[in-house]
Amino acid sequence: MAKQKRTAITPTRGENYPEWYQQVVRSAELAENSDVRGCMVIRPWGYALWENIQRSLDKMFKDTGHVNAYFPIFIPKSYLEKEAEHVDGFAKECAVVTHHRLEEGPDGGLVPAGELEEPLVVRPTSETIIGSTFAKWVESYRDLPLLINQWANVVRWEMRTRLFLRTAEFLWQEGHTAHETEAEAWEETRKMLEVYKTFAEEYMAMPVLTGEKTAGERFPGAVSTLCIEAMMQDRKALQAGTSHFLGQNFAKASKIQYSSREGNLEYAWTTSWGVSTRLIGGMIMTHGDDDGMIMPPRLAPSHVVLLPIIRKEEDREAILAYCEEIASNLRKQRFHERDVEVVIDSRDINAGEKGWSWVKKGIPIKAEVGPRDMANNSVFMARRDTMQKQGVDKDEFVANIVETLDDIQNSLLQRALDHRAEHTREIDAYDEFKAFFTPENKNRPEAHGGFALSHWCESGECEDKINDELSVTIRCIPFDRAESGEGACICCGKPSPGRVVFAKSY
Repeated sequence: MAKQKRTAITPTRGENYPEWYQQVVRSAELAENSDVRGCMVIRPWGYALWENIQRSLDKMFKDTGHVNAYFPIFIPKSYLEKEAEHVDGFAKECAVVTHHRLEEGPDGGLVPAGELEEPLVVRPTSETIIGSTFAKWVESYRDLPLLINQWANVVRWEMRTRLFLRTAEFLWQEGHTAHETEAEAWEETRKMLEVYKTFAEEYMAMPVLTGEKTAGERFPGAVSTLCIEAMMQDRKALQAGTSHFLGQNFAKASKIQYSSREGNLEYAWTTSWGVSTRLIGGMIMTHGDDDGMIMPPRLAPSHVVLLPIIRKEEDREAILAYCEEIASNLRKQRFHERDVEVVIDSRDINAGEKGWSWVKKGIPIKAEVGPRDMANNSVFMARRDTMQKQGVDKDEFVANIVETLDDIQNSLLQRALDHRAEHTREIDAYDEFKAFFTPENKNRPEAHGGFALSHWCESGECEDKINDELSVTIRCIPFDRAESGEGACICCGKPSPGRVVFAKSY
């Protein structure tokens, strides 16, 4: 009987993918459930990852001319009501403040008091409150464009939550811009989608498809929603970022008007776009394995952990000094706009337990240093992506660290690209389409599905029917849809101008 491979995470991906995900989040010390239902505590390792995401994206935003600002977390209810589709889209998710203080009640407990004249909605998104501010800032075409980004938290009262993927409160950035012309606003919408695509692929090593959402999947109040969609290891799609062309809908609702070059009073054209801590969930499900998290080096909180192996107390000082020397030389190296970041884990715990803790956290490179390694002027290193272990000369280890990190980053992206290609299929017959998305083994839903490239007649009825029958949605309409050629709708057989991307999703 073959020996079963030891894994750090139970259950494995193949046994129970949703539970595997939760266990990876916890064992990697990324986040945990809070005492407030549906909310999470982001732990230091997880928050350091978010800070690197934030730092990298923030530079990309500023490189494209955007500046940061901050707007109130409370939004008057009447602001949401100004845009009909917007309020309908978010009404069921709103947390509402109706009182401004607590007082002692008849039974000695605290009860709400001081009812507000107008209820305040805790920010689910900021188009309306930012729109009202833009209306004060914009008078002339000379005030445009306004290119603003906000890093903030938002609240959407979700009933079914999952750490990072869907929580009642989460962190995100939301860009909001106002423009003189429709063409400029469209250019902004597409530009920021490309920023997200670049970030997902070059930093997260997570390949994405780009395209437009259907009317049924569009952001409430938008004229058009563009998106990036990634395939997770269980073959479901994750919407990882969106960029919205709002037309003049929100400008009219908020009265964002300007004096044109011809002296006429015109409404501005606006956009909004955002990504959130959901990206961390996407990173886990793109790269994680049955031993835990795998961090893409460009975003990892630390690149290397050095593990001193001290079996005799008299060796401690020399081994720690040896580790400090290696760490100092590593930190002099530059890897993709950052110094190589190194942790020396000198905790007094079992060496095996210590090593597994870093495997589960997903640090790109783990290196053990014991008396024998010190005597040989070497380290015993392991790459997290391959779990390949080898003894390496100390100076060679330092000299090659940037090349090794680059290779890990590239191999993670290639692995994800290969996975997506393997599970993407053109399908033209509904029976085959249904079989593609229907697992033969109900206990292994991840063993079926992926991205189906199929024809669609553009009717909401066919879109809804497929969703109702198979829980499959149109993830995006590719920008190059016409290049796939005309065909017959996968659902009703009517003419279709091209293929779209169908998948089950998070």
